[in-house]
Amino acid sequence: MDIPLKIPKIRPPWRRDEDPRCTISKGSSLASQTLLMSIYTETLYKNSTTNIPEFVLEGFTGIPDKYYGLVGTFFFFIYLMLASGNVFILVFVACEKSLQKPTYIIFCNLAISDLGFGTTTLPGIIAKYWMSEIISFNGCFTQMYFVHYFGTCTSFLMALMALDRFVAICNPLRYPVLITHTTIAILCSVLWIVSLLILGVITAHIISVPYCGPNIIRHCYCDHVSIRNLACADITAIKVTSTAIAMTVLWGPLFYIIFSYVAIIISVMKISNKDGRYKAFLTCTPQLFIICLYYLPRSFVYIALNVGFRFETNLYTAMVMTYSLFPALINPLIYCFRTKEIKDTLMKKLKQRQVRVNRKSILT
Repeated sequence: MDIPLKIPKIRPPWRRDEDPRCTISKGSSLASQTLLMSIYTETLYKNSTTNIPEFVLEGFTGIPDKYYGLVGTFFFFIYLMLASGNVFILVFVACEKSLQKPTYIIFCNLAISDLGFGTTTLPGIIAKYWMSEIISFNGCFTQMYFVHYFGTCTSFLMALMALDRFVAICNPLRYPVLITHTTIAILCSVLWIVSLLILGVITAHIISVPYCGPNIIRHCYCDHVSIRNLACADITAIKVTSTAIAMTVLWGPLFYIIFSYVAIIISVMKISNKDGRYKAFLTCTPQLFIICLYYLPRSFVYIALNVGFRFETNLYTAMVMTYSLFPALINPLIYCFRTKEIKDTLMKKLKQRQVRVNRKSILT
């Protein structure tokens, strides 16, 4: 569906007697007239500081309008599963005192980040297919801020998970001293605040440039790359700054994670007891799986884009949606089925509930 773009009235950067349109005479050739009008339009855009009032989310192209309701319903159920899974983890850990340990505090922070990311993106995607694909100027930048904010928090939380496992396996005797509730609470607070400041700088840079031309965002939600491509000014400095920050946020934690798990593997291989080695690997499996889900697809896409590879629009949108939402959707299942303490506690609760139901049925 084509959305007409209303271009606001803009004052030209030249005097009336210098207007290129006034130089077009009746005897001018068609080529000359076309060239002068293109110069007029291009100069008008480049010298404008007036922002367009709204953006259009293009999302997946080629989907007939009659299927919009079905697509919106699909994303609605994804959001329900994502929200219910992460809320369940938060409530379950909060209510079960035996799980209120530093490791599970990190899990809860990750669940909050996943829930925040899903709530930032999915309702807007659902609204695009159920109601309108138009998003306001300020609404788009607000969404962009929180999309990258929660993504940054998740990256730092992955590094914190690796730190937790590194100390637990490589320095088990010092673990109760180094990794305490207070330590984890402080580290989590710091990473949330640092992420807040980082995204504040990025958003202030990108919102300061004018947006006066095309307003179609080739994605299902607003992100930094999609928005900056629509700017009507030289954004070289912004690209360099944002890319440097993004690579630091992504690769910095990843390098530390790789270092941590190499040290963990070396330490585990030194354990002479076979059962001890198995138990040590088992405690790392959930975190390692979550980390791989988060970093591997992102790394592939970022490397491909930086070497000059260009993805087809629908393929790129599908890949970004998958590596952004799939970890947030699957993480609660990993917690429940791959973390022994959570799985055992959950099974114990279910058995106790079944016993109570059986007793009640016998009495009645």
